[in-house]
Amino acid sequence: MIVGVPREIKSDEYRVALLPVGVEEFCRHGHQVLVEAGAGLGSGLADHEYLANGAELVSTAAEVFERADMVMKVKEPQPEEFSLIRPNQIVFTYFHFAADRTLTEAMLVSQATAVAYETLEDDRGRLPLLTPMSEVAGRMSVQEGAKYLERPQMGRGILLGGVPGVPPANITILGGGVVGANAAKIAAGFQANISILDINMDRLRYLDDVMPANVDVLFSDRHTIRQQLQHADLVIGAVLIPGAKAPRLVEREHLKQMKPGSVLIDVAVDQGGCIETSHPTTHSDPTFIVDEVVHYCVANMPGAVGRTSTFALCNVTLPWALRIADEGIEAATRHSPGLARAINTYAGELTNQAVAETFDMQYNARFG
Repeated sequence: MIVGVPREIKSDEYRVALLPVGVEEFCRHGHQVLVEAGAGLGSGLADHEYLANGAELVSTAAEVFERADMVMKVKEPQPEEFSLIRPNQIVFTYFHFAADRTLTEAMLVSQATAVAYETLEDDRGRLPLLTPMSEVAGRMSVQEGAKYLERPQMGRGILLGGVPGVPPANITILGGGVVGANAAKIAAGFQANISILDINMDRLRYLDDVMPANVDVLFSDRHTIRQQLQHADLVIGAVLIPGAKAPRLVEREHLKQMKPGSVLIDVAVDQGGCIETSHPTTHSDPTFIVDEVVHYCVANMPGAVGRTSTFALCNVTLPWALRIADEGIEAATRHSPGLARAINTYAGELTNQAVAETFDMQYNARFG
């Protein structure tokens, strides 16, 4: 199989989909790897490192898409890439279709096979390709929250940990999954007061066992969320329904109950957002203010720490990519039901039920 790795073109995206060691592994398995020149520079990976491990360096993304049987990316195809995608071509990347009908329709028109990192499951039903980036985003959410609580950033002028004689910040985390747990862990180290909310009592019991004393676990309902918003200096939206649009937990009307200069970080924005007033932003223009509340809604948070994120992501994507290349997509999905659930579009058909329900589109259960 010919595997292609284009340079990421989403704004402020510095990750790359394959490490030089991944090139070596593909070559050892008898495959050919095309890498667009400069694809790894944002992660500190030079072209000569890819060449030394067997890659063929090409000058344009168009050549990568034209020749590759499987294109490996980090972020969803951008509009200028839509026309480059071919029928029956495998595109293996994060898609987050439920947040973008235009992207969904473009992939259906292309008749390519969209294999989404975020819906691939392992044998235990976990999301192994989403987990490392959720870990990064959860940890980043606290350091970004600390920054935007500073007064020059239009925040309240709050130090997360406080100082002797002055109380620390109050942080509310909506969702106790990977993002939420990692955010709580880092926030606890700052000695802030943290409340983490979830609807899964088993998860809350686990978090209660493992979190330090300055983390409270609360059952999430509308009353508790509203109560938390009134007291919070920083709110982190960290909810996820795999493949589906994020549930809306914070309404516009709730912002009026929040403290002026408080900060909302919507980590779920790449799945449509869990805050009504959210819309995707970029690292170069990350925030906006609604009703005196600072909103940070960067849709590719891990892209800012490209080197860390690239290594964390490629560690988990490579074995699955090798399986697809070695066996072909049809055989690989027969042998792995979890990989089958990663196929969101196939031959012009939508094969992810959650996305189909989001847009009221026809669903084909071929891989369901």
